[in-house]
Amino acid sequence: MKKAFKYLVITGLVFGMCGCKHLEPQDTVEYDTVQVIDNLVIDENSVPIFPKKAALTTDTARRFSIELPKRCTVDWDNQAVVSVVPEEKIEMMRLDTGDKLPDLMVSDYDFKRQTVRAALDKLLEGTKIAVVEEEPMFEKISGSIASGNLADAVDLMAKLGRVYYSYDDTTKEIHLFNRTKWLIKMPKDESIIMALLDAMHGADMRNLLVDWQDKTLVFEGNYQTEREVTKIISDISSKKYVLAWDMDVYRVYPKTDNPIIWMNLLPAFGEKNIKMSIPGVVGRALVVGSEINSKTLQEFLSQQSNVVLISQGRFVVPNGWQSRFDIGQCGKEERLETDLIVGATAKYGDYGGRDKIDAKIVLRTSNGELSSFNIPSSVGDNYVIIGIPTHSFVTTPETLISPFAELVVFMSPRIISIVDAQKIPANPELVGDALRDYLNE
Repeated sequence: MKKAFKYLVITGLVFGMCGCKHLEPQDTVEYDTVQVIDNLVIDENSVPIFPKKAALTTDTARRFSIELPKRCTVDWDNQAVVSVVPEEKIEMMRLDTGDKLPDLMVSDYDFKRQTVRAALDKLLEGTKIAVVEEEPMFEKISGSIASGNLADAVDLMAKLGRVYYSYDDTTKEIHLFNRTKWLIKMPKDESIIMALLDAMHGADMRNLLVDWQDKTLVFEGNYQTEREVTKIISDISSKKYVLAWDMDVYRVYPKTDNPIIWMNLLPAFGEKNIKMSIPGVVGRALVVGSEINSKTLQEFLSQQSNVVLISQGRFVVPNGWQSRFDIGQCGKEERLETDLIVGATAKYGDYGGRDKIDAKIVLRTSNGELSSFNIPSSVGDNYVIIGIPTHSFVTTPETLISPFAELVVFMSPRIISIVDAQKIPANPELVGDALRDYLNE
């Protein structure tokens, strides 16, 4: 019992000594503090850890385009309402045609409701040439060939079946495709190049490979694509005009809790400068005189609101064709309106006995058409589209944007006349009396 008591006393003394030592300030132990976020320890030496991203093109790389500096700038101080460019030949040729077919003759050959492959297999019986379908082809063709060489016969069958072929002389094979590649040798004038590109964009053609240095364009398509591009080239080559639009797109924030008073345009510029008012399902298009331009419109708007330029650029359309301008492509930054597309179909010529630009302007997003306007105007007039609420582009239930904020589109149409190079006037950018004389010729 004494031994046990002695042991307890000694133990107590040891703990007592330890306790006293712990209370001495000079021996205080300091611990590092750490921050724990999502089960990860974060300190000053930590390396940031980011979630893995999918294998997608980065946004800034996706937006890179050699075309944008040509398309997304407007020199409002040096704008020509009518300009003249020399006529140049536009050539279109098919790529990957393969080797030349053997010089064989075909005579008295008929084919009825057969696929292209079956008709060719029958034609090439007894030769070493095989036919290979790279894709399924179900079009049935019928026809007859009285006489001709093999190349002409294969060309005829391919056109009837709306397919393409290439011949490999090494393997003795004719390969059939539904799609092929084409190269277009474009003119030197950038306005005509833009007209060609914009018409193709208007026909929903994408992945156009443009070499701006040697002025060539490569695209891939099927038989229908070939027909559409051929028609675009034919129209550009045969018609006298292409039409262009320079445009600014603004978001307008009223300075007070009131909407923009657009009726103030009348006393500000005079009734003679507001020529036409065209209502749409949403918004209104005004046809205005040349005194209402990009600069004077901004001055008018700044009296009642804060004006932000959200996109600027130009697009060109062959006379009678359609084209489009993507707001986001030339946008200053990502905005609510990035999804907006301004489409245009237009032609210049006789309109009730007067030469006018007869245009249809359509505003649409990925959700469908927002509004449209049929606008006949004279050379030198401008368009101002007003009353498109910014809330039309808001996708959330609530927003900090004022209900009176709106989109304003300013469009200035131009005519580009295509003439024989030997008939180019001394002043290709026509103004004043020279412009009136030229349009009256």
